[in-house]
Amino acid sequence: MREAVLAMAYGTPERLEDVEAYYTHIRRGSPPPEPLLDELVERYREVGGPTALNRITRRQAQSLEEELGRRGRELPVYVGFKHHPPFVGEVVGEMADDGIERAVGLVLAPHYSLRSIAEYEEYAEAARPEGMEIDTIRSWHDDPAFVDFLVERLEEALGRVEAEPMVLFTAHSVPSAVLERGDPYPEQLRESAGAIASRAGVERWRLAYQSAGRTPEPWLEPDILDVIEDLAEEGEEAVVVQPVGFVSDHLEVLYDIDIEAREAAESRGMAFARTGMPNDHPDFVAALADVVERAL
Repeated sequence: MREAVLAMAYGTPERLEDVEAYYTHIRRGSPPPEPLLDELVERYREVGGPTALNRITRRQAQSLEEELGRRGRELPVYVGFKHHPPFVGEVVGEMADDGIERAVGLVLAPHYSLRSIAEYEEYAEAARPEGMEIDTIRSWHDDPAFVDFLVERLEEALGRVEAEPMVLFTAHSVPSAVLERGDPYPEQLRESAGAIASRAGVERWRLAYQSAGRTPEPWLEPDILDVIEDLAEEGEEAVVVQPVGFVSDHLEVLYDIDIEAREAAESRGMAFARTGMPNDHPDFVAALADVVERAL
């Protein structure tokens, strides 16, 4: 049986001219109002243009393929994006053309949610031809090697602030309505944060959400900017942010945290630091290989 790995990620526009098409795809074919489009384009400009997310994802996939090869598993690792070509469905078709009979689906997001991993799973399944099997990994937020990696990143960031900081673990918010359907997302985030904090010896920490969508429906709270404001009022002198829900440098990290959250903290007199992202660090790639091997 020919096996492969299908790595899936959100995707990002490659050029500023592509932002409108990208945003329209996120909105399920509805073009964004001009003010929202202008705001998103300006955010990309402020971080130096479209981020390297797509390139980072491809490096993660290539490094994962090489790491699996070193372990004696010669598996091709394909890459499909949710909102940028090549889309997940297109890549599933490519895999079928290549004779792949079984694939392990690996979403490059550690925590399960009906608005994240479940959607990737649905896109892959919708494109899956008869005779191909796709087993998507539901979550890997508690993988020991992954947690170890995040502990090391947190300890490094803690060393960059002099005052005793409050640690904020953050993740992308999702619509609150998913809780009514039993979504395990908040609980998995608390499990990750608790495990990292415990192993790093951090007693003072909070969980916050970020990057909520611009829709009328309520999204999970508290928002990181509100938490930072509360911390300032409580007299905190420093904050360290670990974006535990993300694995790559992209707009939600480079703008929402490095610009917005940093400004919110420093304008209130608090020191600020953010942990380094996994990207294609060898230790992170090794953790992904562990996750894939267990699925195989």
